[in-house]
Amino acid sequence: MIDSNLRDRAGRHLTLRPVDDDNWRAVADVVPRDDQRAWVYPMAARYLLLSMRGGGWTSLAVYADENVVGHVMWGVDDDGSRWIGGMVVDAAEQGRGVGAATVTTLATWLAAQPGCLAVRLSYHPDNTVAAALYPRLGFTPTGLVEDGELVAELTRTP
Repeated sequence: MIDSNLRDRAGRHLTLRPVDDDNWRAVADVVPRDDQRAWVYPMAARYLLLSMRGGGWTSLAVYADENVVGHVMWGVDDDGSRWIGGMVVDAAEQGRGVGAATVTTLATWLAAQPGCLAVRLSYHPDNTVAAALYPRLGFTPTGLVEDGELVAELTRTP
């Protein structure tokens, strides 16, 4: 379990846990809002398959207290950088700070891993919520574009 002791706006304790036999169905059923489907797969099940079959990604269940409320995955690039991807917060759970707590928790954990040179993520240019959120969490646009998405990197202060 990855835990930074953060809570969402409803006061629920947010943790990231491995996807396992007990929670995979709840994770697979996570669905974004309809207006987000232009840049997020319609169900987190697609991301689970990518992490199981595509190699390179590890899926995590996002919990609020003891309920699955989202999905996020992480991977390691050839240069040693860590990537955050495949984040989906269930439509019914959005607007409560779950996404911010998820990114903060995972980015902090990834940055502390041996050999981590940078923590990066990408987002669709039309995703205005992500474009506003990630800079607040310390991510700076790199100017790079990967698969049509803008790349941002966590800026660490020495």
